[in-house]
Amino acid sequence: MVAPNTVSGKIKMVAPNTVSGKIKMVAPNSFSGGISKKHLDKLMTESAKNTTEILFICMGNICRSPSAEAVMQALVKKRGLENEILCDSAGTIDYHMGNPADARMQEHAVLRGYELNSISRPFEEDDFEKFDLIITMDEDNYQQIQWNDQSKKYAEKIRRMTDFCSSKTVSEVPDPYYGGEQGFENVLDILEDACQGLLEFITTKK
Repeated sequence: MVAPNTVSGKIKMVAPNTVSGKIKMVAPNSFSGGISKKHLDKLMTESAKNTTEILFICMGNICRSPSAEAVMQALVKKRGLENEILCDSAGTIDYHMGNPADARMQEHAVLRGYELNSISRPFEEDDFEKFDLIITMDEDNYQQIQWNDQSKKYAEKIRRMTDFCSSKTVSEVPDPYYGGEQGFENVLDILEDACQGLLEFITTKK
């Protein structure tokens, strides 16, 4: 007897040996069922997945998106959902790749109890497959990510951060990079509102 195929889990029976009278069991061809191992692995991974992965996007990934990541992580932790909702952030450009969040943004975030630990990285094509939601900070970010999805395959994943605001009526999370201190505070105000709405959206959907 040989082990059943680990992909299909099915055992194939063949005619008994005419000499020994014993039945020999062999593994079927992994492709005989009309489905490739790669495709089956993908289906098994998707069915086993019980997490929601979110990617926050801004231009340089040093102010708004790392702040959104931190605010959302804090809310998720408060609800005890750290193993169910995972967060990351990225930028539409790679200019700041490898750098920590802007020092000014970090200072304002710390005053509210948020730690910005992410390191800047650019958005990659693989992110479309990895993440369940791709949340952009402004219209330019939104258009940039949509442009990377020419086939519109991932259109339902791409959303605007402000779509989830409940108490604030704004169309974007403005870039505070060239503004004063109030700009960073405004970013956090909007993100706290929007992330709360996003969390409710995810938990209700689940």
